[in-house]
Amino acid sequence: MKRFWTTATAAPADGGWTVLLDGRPVRTPARAPLIVPGEALAEAIAAEWAAQGETVNPRAMPLTGLANAAIDRVAADPASFVTRLAAYAGSDVIAYRADGPASLLAAQAAAWDSWIDWLARRYDAAITVTTGIVHVAQPPATLARVEAAFAALTPFQLVAMDPIVTITGSAVLALAVAAGELDADAAYDAAHVDARWQEEQWGRDPLAEQAEAARRADLQAAVRFLRLVTG
Repeated sequence: MKRFWTTATAAPADGGWTVLLDGRPVRTPARAPLIVPGEALAEAIAAEWAAQGETVNPRAMPLTGLANAAIDRVAADPASFVTRLAAYAGSDVIAYRADGPASLLAAQAAAWDSWIDWLARRYDAAITVTTGIVHVAQPPATLARVEAAFAALTPFQLVAMDPIVTITGSAVLALAVAAGELDADAAYDAAHVDARWQEEQWGRDPLAEQAEAARRADLQAAVRFLRLVTG
């Protein structure tokens, strides 16, 4: 799509804030009004539109994309998003520990044990830790409390939690991000402690570094969106 506007600005709208392109309100791909819950988020989305060149690059507009998804997809059926995201607690990355060597076990414990303790304090929910990759069932009460935590989120929060959960592979780390206990880089590093350990042993692969940079950028955008929504 070619750029067809000169100015992009945030403006109040019924139910929140919107973005105006040369005075005309932006709509989502499903043609719904792009109305977001706060001025700060609208300003950030407007800045994405203002920064576009002659040809629009959607990849450079992650906040716009998340807002579109919140309105067009999540708001229509938040329960299905809650169920899917909460299901990650049933196979959460922080529950599965290696069977060696000792240095990797220590790295996993240092990265994950505090968040298992945090979940217990915050939600009275216990995570069963196992060794290896064979599935271990988590307590039903834990799964129910994690799902309730996700169900308490708005569609705009849920849409940001989607990439946070999927990139980290952890419902627990994602809830810690939502609570303001973890930033994007810390969450990514905690979720990928195994990869860090492997790199320390064998070195880094350039192609893997490029893929990681893209995932980090997606995670950072999602966390930024979440912070803008929650203020």
